[in-house]
Amino acid sequence: MRGVALSDLHCSVARALDIVGERWTLLVLRDAFQGKRRFEEFSQSLPIARNVLASRLKTLVEHGILERRQYEERPPRFEYRLTDKGRDLYPVIVALVQWGDRYLAGEAGPPLDIFHRDCGGHVGVDAVCRGCGEVISARDANGVYRALPGLA
Repeated sequence: MRGVALSDLHCSVARALDIVGERWTLLVLRDAFQGKRRFEEFSQSLPIARNVLASRLKTLVEHGILERRQYEERPPRFEYRLTDKGRDLYPVIVALVQWGDRYLAGEAGPPLDIFHRDCGGHVGVDAVCRGCGEVISARDANGVYRALPGLA
């Protein structure tokens, strides 16, 4: 199965990873959710080569996750803003934060707490049944693959 692009697989996880699965991409998104918008802000925050950062930003723009907007004419300067499609990745970032906090925080504890602005409660990501509202685990769920059209 070597040489098969992730985007060619009939799997939503594989297709998503084809876009956001590179390690720097998720860190760029983390920073975007923390309010960073300009190339220099991302560059200062991440220990990443400028050409790699430019490539990751370009990919996110091409896939409609970030939008590139000009904020200055002379010289032309741009910022990157999350689109609706990009903002929909927020639960993914929060889930990774929670998993990292639980298993990788070490003695110093978690580096970041995420609170709801309105009530001050901790933000969490749970898998919730849309039918009954129960919080479920992987043991409570069944994944059923749908057949591809035209295949028996």
